[in-house]
Amino acid sequence: MKTFRALAPVCVVAMLLMGCGKGNPGNPKTGEAAAKPPQVTVLTVHPAPLPMTIELPGRLEAYRQAEVRARVAGIVTARLYEEGQEVRKNAPLFRIDPAPLKAAADSAAGALARAEAQAANATDKRERYAVLVKAHAVSDRDHTEAVAAERQAKAEVMSARAELERARLQLGYATVTAPIDGRARRAMVTEGALVGQDSATPLTTVEQIDPIYVNFSQPAADVATLQRAIDSGRATGVAQRDIEVRLTLPDGSEYTQTGKLLFTDLAVDPGTDTVAMRALFPNPRRALLPGAYVRIRLDRAIDRAAIAVPRDAVMRTSEQASVKVVDASGKVVVVPVQANQMKGRDWLVTGGLKGGERVVVENVAALEAGTVVTPHERVAAVPVSAPVSAPVSKPNA
Repeated sequence: MKTFRALAPVCVVAMLLMGCGKGNPGNPKTGEAAAKPPQVTVLTVHPAPLPMTIELPGRLEAYRQAEVRARVAGIVTARLYEEGQEVRKNAPLFRIDPAPLKAAADSAAGALARAEAQAANATDKRERYAVLVKAHAVSDRDHTEAVAAERQAKAEVMSARAELERARLQLGYATVTAPIDGRARRAMVTEGALVGQDSATPLTTVEQIDPIYVNFSQPAADVATLQRAIDSGRATGVAQRDIEVRLTLPDGSEYTQTGKLLFTDLAVDPGTDTVAMRALFPNPRRALLPGAYVRIRLDRAIDRAAIAVPRDAVMRTSEQASVKVVDASGKVVVVPVQANQMKGRDWLVTGGLKGGERVVVENVAALEAGTVVTPHERVAAVPVSAPVSAPVSKPNA
């Protein structure tokens, strides 16, 4: 009896605990929490007209470039400019010793004077023989020879005059001048150098870099894709004269002025499978230097029904890109898409979505296909649409 009385309180406590345990499964609040689907952030996407922007590497090239060379042989006696200086056309850059050239010019002048004297003598002889032949004082043969001698003397005068002109030109070449306006680069020779002996020796280079060219190339496959989009009516082409080009400097900063697309080649380079293009940028402060690599961006067409999807919503593998959408039943579905171009922080989807889909934009990798979720709509930023009334043109126009 004593043992039973001692165990009685323990049994009562155990029964109370068992009663509490049976009550938990019946708690309605606990069951609802376990069954409630997880909440995900979605964005309902809609087509909108957006520019089809391409971004490509490019290289700067001087607008005009002229190599300054020695056109006569001689010794350089002076450099007449500061390296890197802005020079005007015909500004003196170098001086070559003019003494031997001046001597050659003086010799040519003397030869011309001698030829002119001989021509005058031949003319006088021909005139006298013309009178004597009528009086039969000289033979016709002598008269004919006098006429031929006069003509030969006049020809020698012409040759001597041309030689004098050539000598004067060479004397003028002793002062080497700038062929164009621009910036004169470093000198390739110094005072005392013998130049022009066997060939036209390079002395320096003058470059005009305001404005300045940017040369770049677009893959031929991208050009074909763009053309198909225009031909199908999905995109509207932009006339070449209306295309503005933007430039990113090597340090990543944006160039303040826009350029114009000047040239698009009509053939594909077989070595690189690209189409060559060229743009022109103003460069008043000489911030752009020839030879530098830059990145350019330009809008070649307007996509009439572009769908922009946040960057984090697109999952990419080596084979394809995809997004996860929430269907009408609340389940997560994986949808393959074509997204090959970025616009700001968004991917432009050109295939796979039609509009109206609820795309998951947060924690995409953590959701498995088929999971039932509760979608929560995120307000999308209004995209800046380009005018769709741009004139239609071929991408290579």
